[in-house]
Amino acid sequence: MIARYTRPEMGRLWSEENRFRMWLKVETAATETLAEAGLVPQSAAKAIHERGDFDLKRIQELEAEVKHDVIAFTTAVAEKMGPESRWLHFGLTSNDVVDTAQALQLREASGIIRDDLNALAKVLKRRAFEFEFTPTIGRTHGVHAEPTTFGLKLANWYAEVERDIARFEHAAEDMRVGKISGAVGTLAHLSPELEEKICQRLGLKTAAISSQVIQRDRHAFYLATLAVIASTLDKIAVEIRHLQRTEVREAEEYFSEKQKGSSAMPHKRNPVNCEQISGLARVVRSNAQAALENVALWHERDISHSSVERIILPDSTILTDYLLHKTTTLIDTLLVYPDRMLANLESTGGLIFSGQLLLDLAEAGMSREDAYRLVQKHAMDAWKNGTRFRQSVQADAEIRGKLSGAQIDRAFDLQRQLTNVGKIFARVFAGEA
Repeated sequence: MIARYTRPEMGRLWSEENRFRMWLKVETAATETLAEAGLVPQSAAKAIHERGDFDLKRIQELEAEVKHDVIAFTTAVAEKMGPESRWLHFGLTSNDVVDTAQALQLREASGIIRDDLNALAKVLKRRAFEFEFTPTIGRTHGVHAEPTTFGLKLANWYAEVERDIARFEHAAEDMRVGKISGAVGTLAHLSPELEEKICQRLGLKTAAISSQVIQRDRHAFYLATLAVIASTLDKIAVEIRHLQRTEVREAEEYFSEKQKGSSAMPHKRNPVNCEQISGLARVVRSNAQAALENVALWHERDISHSSVERIILPDSTILTDYLLHKTTTLIDTLLVYPDRMLANLESTGGLIFSGQLLLDLAEAGMSREDAYRLVQKHAMDAWKNGTRFRQSVQADAEIRGKLSGAQIDRAFDLQRQLTNVGKIFARVFAGEA
């Protein structure tokens, strides 16, 4: 199902054709570098530059016979190159090509995901400022707590996405490495200087040390970072799903004119996009577990990681791209209902100001224990009997003995609760208005 939604650039990146194109790019860089060093003839570099090519069907035919994808690839390229092909793959082992080419693919995939993250951050910032001072009820354990603003909710998500961007930049840079160090990583056939020149030619750093493979802690960190990003998106989706519940209905997904919510109930407006985001985030997280399992390989290298990565690297980058795009659209088109937010905030008759009232009574000279006892008595009565908390507080002689009518009104002042919203925004957005 995801393939239907995959954007062309990410889908093409992980195609079998492109995987072999990246392999050819590594082989070409190696041959040209070795030719410059005089280790292979210039004619070999000329041949791979002019005739280095392959036919995908031919590779597949050869792989069916030899049961080795790199040999099938080099054979198919050699058939195109002619006699100079004896210098192809000179001094290399399979994973010099496979791991280095994979780094090229991940560099491209990371560029797409980086753009996605920045697009989401931009939308979150815009909508955060749109609702900076829109009051809504803050909830803890799903229960009304104290007032906040919807803008603060969005700003909180923005700050988390900014952290995701920082983590992702680190992980992506950690994956931007190649290796041309040979069968066990000893550089027995090529010098470290040549390895560095080949990697530089490809725009990659060189792994300081490797076995036959680039060490998989890098890949595990990269996949774990994608899992954290997916979890951020899941977190956003879960909150919007809550806000869309009929009893709450403070915000909801955009519902198009011809959209249907249920085959049986025409009234339904279900949070289908949020649920898809939450569901697919689980897949990205599970792939991170598989990447962690790939770190430990027999005697520093086997191929148990290879089959796993053929699934989890394309799937995780494609899914992360998709989920970021999906979440950006979700936030961009989110329907927000400030009047409903205010109605919900006021629905408990002022219960949400109990904490401020407690502090004001303590400041007025009442012991905290007595103040808590008094305020909680009225709060519990409101919960049980449906009384109006603010009215019962105003009628309490013991409270009136400490606080004037104006002071009680101030305890229930919504704007007092939100006085520092602008300062928080300045801190999150570095003073941008």
